[in-house]
Amino acid sequence: MSALPRKPWTVEEYLAFERSSEERHEFIDGDIYMMSGASRNHNLIVFNVSGIFRSQLKGKPCEAYISDMRVGVPKGNYLYPDVVVVCGTPTFADKNVDTLLNPTLIIEVLSESTERYDRGKKFTDYRTLQSLQEYILIAQDKAYFERYVRQDDAWLLREVRGLDATLELSAIGCTLALAEVYDKVTFTEMT
Repeated sequence: MSALPRKPWTVEEYLAFERSSEERHEFIDGDIYMMSGASRNHNLIVFNVSGIFRSQLKGKPCEAYISDMRVGVPKGNYLYPDVVVVCGTPTFADKNVDTLLNPTLIIEVLSESTERYDRGKKFTDYRTLQSLQEYILIAQDKAYFERYVRQDDAWLLREVRGLDATLELSAIGCTLALAEVYDKVTFTEMT
């Protein structure tokens, strides 16, 4: 990710720019970063997860959004998760209803270009959201998940491997079967 050549941007300037742009951009510490395109595997995984959530969240007080729902964090950064779920009444930053402030669960699909960021700065920003209960990282080159669950002031990690595995998402009352998440995905590594 590289920043656009103007510094520093205000939140108001960013939101006006972003709402008029055809591309998506994240706002991080006063800089605007263009989001890169996603691979076939990445798109398949997000599509599969959204299908699972569509079915399992039916009748529950939760909503799931993919890729284009911006999340605002308390320090003023604006980020785009691959999948975000909010349970209860969603809270938005303003009347545009395009910036969610109270996600319950966030999923990021890892890629070579974003893995360090998703594990580091982005997760650090997400952890400032008091509403966030679970953070899931999904590999796209092998059947592997990392699930981080809030435990008071700490985050507990659980790793899940293999296409026969399942992952219970207690914060939203759903289960992800890795075989379903990775349906039609071609791995570059042995799983």
